[in-house]
Amino acid sequence: MARVHRNHPAYWAFVIHRLSGLGLAAFLPVHLYVLGLALSDSTAFADFISWSNTPALKALETLLVVFLSAHLSGGLRLLALEFLDWRNWQKTLVALSGGFSLCIGLVFLLYAY
Repeated sequence: MARVHRNHPAYWAFVIHRLSGLGLAAFLPVHLYVLGLALSDSTAFADFISWSNTPALKALETLLVVFLSAHLSGGLRLLALEFLDWRNWQKTLVALSGGFSLCIGLVFLLYAY
């Protein structure tokens, strides 16, 4: 039996929303740990900040910003689904939210370097 619903843009918007949420949830403990270092051990915090200036970490930071914007735009799409009647133009919202997320990530990447 073919799974036709998995070829629908709304399904992929759902997958991206879930994956971005999981990525953000995985990042949160690291973020809180680094904030704790800033409050308790300034030397370890300075070492972490100098280590985080590598190109690989800058790429991951850019991915984090894309995750944030994807999760935001996906959440706004879900709110539109909740409060508005379904129309074909909502497929366009899926594409626009993906484009918005990538644009935000690219703008961040340009300013990160």
